[in-house]
Amino acid sequence: MTIHVSARDYHREGHALGMVVMACGVMLLPVMDAIAKYLAAGGMAPGQIAFYRFFFQVLETVPVIVVLRGFRALRPKRLWLNLVRGCLLGGASLCFFTAVKILPLAEAIAIFFVEPFILTILSAVILGERVARGVWMAIVVGFFGALIVIDPSFSHYGLVALLPLGAATLFATYLLMNRALGVSDSPIIMQYAAGVGGSVFLGGILAVNGVAFGVADLAPSLPHSYGTWGLILALGAIAAYGHLLIVWAFQHTPAAVLAPFQYLEIVSATLAGYLVFAHVPTPSSLLGIAVIVGAGLYMFWRERY
Repeated sequence: MTIHVSARDYHREGHALGMVVMACGVMLLPVMDAIAKYLAAGGMAPGQIAFYRFFFQVLETVPVIVVLRGFRALRPKRLWLNLVRGCLLGGASLCFFTAVKILPLAEAIAIFFVEPFILTILSAVILGERVARGVWMAIVVGFFGALIVIDPSFSHYGLVALLPLGAATLFATYLLMNRALGVSDSPIIMQYAAGVGGSVFLGGILAVNGVAFGVADLAPSLPHSYGTWGLILALGAIAAYGHLLIVWAFQHTPAAVLAPFQYLEIVSATLAGYLVFAHVPTPSSLLGIAVIVGAGLYMFWRERY
């Protein structure tokens, strides 16, 4: 018996697979943040954790690249551009891991999710992209939601509550570079190159701090147990392949279909925060999260239609 599959059904099945892969990717990433918070609570400096995140991302992507494409693939087509992208991601991770050392996961990720709004602003100012009035309104509402989350966090934790905004700005700048300059390498090559750039950038910061400044959050250190080494290996693997799942999903499914799934990351972060750290978001934080998610979803809907 021959089964005929229409083009519409084929695309629907492809979209469904893309949505499943996207959901897996965004639900996995907060596990990386939870590991970083756990390691920081155990005494490891956030700067060192961020370095390990990129260093082991390199170590855990190189064998796959060599097997699939050979040693020549380890040199990206646009080496310096990819290294700069890695530095931006390294700075973003440093800001975010320093933040989650103190801030609850859900609140930190909620504040970070102003990134789409920052990217839209940068695209309008730098690239001259046209932004509809409704999208500008969504941006204002989204930032208002971030302020709702930041205010009690700022009262409790101080300036550290602003670090996710720094991480969001650096990550938006990274995405702006991708949009403006395009990509010429495969996703796994870009992950490897970003790992190299982030490792060099963060390794340099740790070295300079160790010699000259002595800032505790940037103190170089080595893992003290096999369990810690295992968590660091998991950190690098999730960083590399969690993001690859998201990239794969976007390559095979329209962005307008996948964009709302990004907010599952807040759900996963809230769950991880509760299960690992017994943290329940405050009512004001939940209100701010709802405002940010609502503004983001409206912006995606407005851009789609």
